[in-house]
Amino acid sequence: MNDSYSGKNGKVKVMYVRNEDNNDSRNDGDRRRNNDRNKNDDRSKNSDRNKYSDRNKNSDRHNNNKRSFGKGREQGERRRDNERSGHSGERSPWKIVSRPEGESQTPDHGGISGKSYIDPEQLRRQRLEETRIYGENACQAMFQNRPDAIVRAWFVQSITPRFRDALKWMAANRKAYHVVDDEELSKASGTEHHGGVCFLIKKRNGLNAETYLQQAPAKDCVLALENVGNPHNLGAIMRSCAHFGVQGVILQDTSMLESGAAVRTAEGGAEHIKGIDADGFTNTLNQFRDAGYTIVTTSSHKGSTALAQATLPEKMVLVLGQESDGLSDSIWEDGDIRLSIGGTGRVESLNVSVATGIMLAEWWRQNNI
Repeated sequence: MNDSYSGKNGKVKVMYVRNEDNNDSRNDGDRRRNNDRNKNDDRSKNSDRNKYSDRNKNSDRHNNNKRSFGKGREQGERRRDNERSGHSGERSPWKIVSRPEGESQTPDHGGISGKSYIDPEQLRRQRLEETRIYGENACQAMFQNRPDAIVRAWFVQSITPRFRDALKWMAANRKAYHVVDDEELSKASGTEHHGGVCFLIKKRNGLNAETYLQQAPAKDCVLALENVGNPHNLGAIMRSCAHFGVQGVILQDTSMLESGAAVRTAEGGAEHIKGIDADGFTNTLNQFRDAGYTIVTTSSHKGSTALAQATLPEKMVLVLGQESDGLSDSIWEDGDIRLSIGGTGRVESLNVSVATGIMLAEWWRQNNI
């Protein structure tokens, strides 16, 4: 006869019974061993319960400490807020407001925020009133003639010794300036041909014909440019005008005379030129004619008097047009004297800035200015 059962650990135990006595004694031993195992199991369970109980108690104590610390912190903050409001005699301006559902999440700072607000219209006006010039000679001439028009300046380190006086003046008059590297100056000026310096300046307003005529000298040549807009040509023309004593330049848009490229090409000559607004080109020329000026038109394509054979008056308006088409027919025919510059004919025409220099030199020579 045999019997079997599974122990606690899952192993199958097989017992063989020989006789009743052995069976009884064996059963007694099994009972004792089972009792010992049960007692050990109970002790182990009790020990686990005690461990879990201790852990729970420690966790409860930790949570209670955190709660008490948080409460203490909140109480301390309330106490400090009360002390501040009590010290100032006013209630705290801070309050919590619940935002209704669906309301915009964009915070309202009452017009005050981390970034200053710039009125687009004000910025547009400011940009119309200011321009950037660059180039060493152009900026030196600007500083010598009208330093108050300087708003801000940028320099590379190598050029600062030559602008020592300008830097001292700007520091004394609270004009902002920055010493930057070549890459940063290219960004500030908008070109790689900045010459190591860039000024942000206030634009000059163009004069009307009446204002210019009131202060015109006795011997005077005024230049009139029809549809000439290339800034490099304008700069070269201003340089020639400054060299030969020409002060006034009639142009449909006088602001082109103060573009960065034109001023740099003029190499300081732009500071000696006054722009004259031409609301109507023909009307403006008639105003000068009425004031005693001779209107001299030029062309390389149409029949005219050679410059070498012409007598140029002391007071005249020299009118030039763009290279491709020259002067319009109406303006050309309106001239009191019509001139051309003789040459080999191997090229169709001269650059407008070169033609200007040649004619102004002849006017200067003839009139002993």
